Amino acid sequence: QVQVVESGGGLVQAGGSLRLSCAASGRIFRIVRMGWYRQAPGKSRELVASITSGESTNYADSVKGRFTVSRDNAKNTVYLQMNSLKPEDTAVYYCDAFDPPRDYWGQGTQVIVSS
Repeated sequence: QVQVVESGGGLVQAGGSLRLSCAASGRIFRIVRMGWYRQAPGKSRELVASITSGESTNYADSVKGRFTVSRDNAKNTVYLQMNSLKPEDTAVYYCDAFDPPRDYWGQGTQVIVSS
């Protein structure tokens, strides 16, 4: 079994920054991709950013230029640096670790951006 744990959420004013961390542990074979998703109240979960073991990244259009995803393969850890935060970034942020053929999800961390 693989455990995924997020940290780093909180309350921040618009224009501020937060850094989220996510660590995967347990019976890991090879995590080929880790990603961040978010779900705002009344909305479906959406991809924010992802990064492969080869460091290829993918971002939602709404966060390009503001968020940066990075990972430490040796530690099976992924980070999300969020700058210039907006109220519309308010959501629960979930981490996903894809160790084929399964996805493993964390419990989520709340991010609230006040205007």
